[in-house]
Amino acid sequence: MSGRTHARACPERTCVGCRERAAKTGLLRIVAIKGECVPDSRGTLPGRGAYVHPALVCLDQAVRRRAFTRALRAPGALDTKALRRYVEQTIVAEQATP
Repeated sequence: MSGRTHARACPERTCVGCRERAAKTGLLRIVAIKGECVPDSRGTLPGRGAYVHPALVCLDQAVRRRAFTRALRAPGALDTKALRRYVEQTIVAEQATP
């Protein structure tokens, strides 16, 4: 045996809100569709993606810095209302489960 382990490396991405590196599985992928930021929880939507922690703090920082517009290379401002609702629902669901 060569001594190599067969454990797979966990891909890392950078949160556009807090700029911290984290495992891809712990972040939420965001894509731009028709001028709107859309959450891509399965990671299968086509197009360029940006990653953010599913927390309101990181989401607010990303919106304040216009990080989604830059990361997704969008020509204008992106609507983040649907994204905010999704993150809020995710937080409530996580708190409800023991």
